[in-house]
Amino acid sequence: MRAQVTQSAKQQVTTLGTTLGVFWATFAANTVLGGALLQFGIIPRTVVGLRGILFAPFLHGNLNHLIANTFPFLALGWMVMWRDARHFLPVTLFAMLGSGLFAWTLGAPNSVHIGASGVVFGYLGFLLLAGVYARSVGSILLSIVTAALWGGLVMGIAPGQVGISWQAHLGGFVGGILAARFFRKR
Repeated sequence: MRAQVTQSAKQQVTTLGTTLGVFWATFAANTVLGGALLQFGIIPRTVVGLRGILFAPFLHGNLNHLIANTFPFLALGWMVMWRDARHFLPVTLFAMLGSGLFAWTLGAPNSVHIGASGVVFGYLGFLLLAGVYARSVGSILLSIVTAALWGGLVMGIAPGQVGISWQAHLGGFVGGILAARFFRKR
């Protein structure tokens, strides 16, 4: 049993580390290219902007933006995996899709939406509601811990600060809730 736990932990660290490595490598490449990769973000209501649903989570405008997404991505991503490692990829995809579609649909014209925060909010939505949908003691406790530690992030789904994509945050959160509902009996 201990070998399985150790192997699972190694896989989780590898998955999160690799994903963060891609975030940081993409940021470095974008810096070297003078920001040229930002064109692959979500551009609302344009056909070309739809590609941003896939690429935007890997793009960050500056070092502060990347750091601000790194720590919650690590913590909440690990919590999703801790609940059930098999859910990490599907929850991530639900969050990316929700985040991307909301930013694409509701974003200001001629804006570009980038960053992993929509995925972070997807993890938050998933973790907060997984206990409600799964109705298991472990999931409920994890939802309570998530609310206690990270619940304040929910304020980020409301319009507020200029330059912050509340649309992506809200969409990711909704995507996470839909993932929690999807996995309620699985």
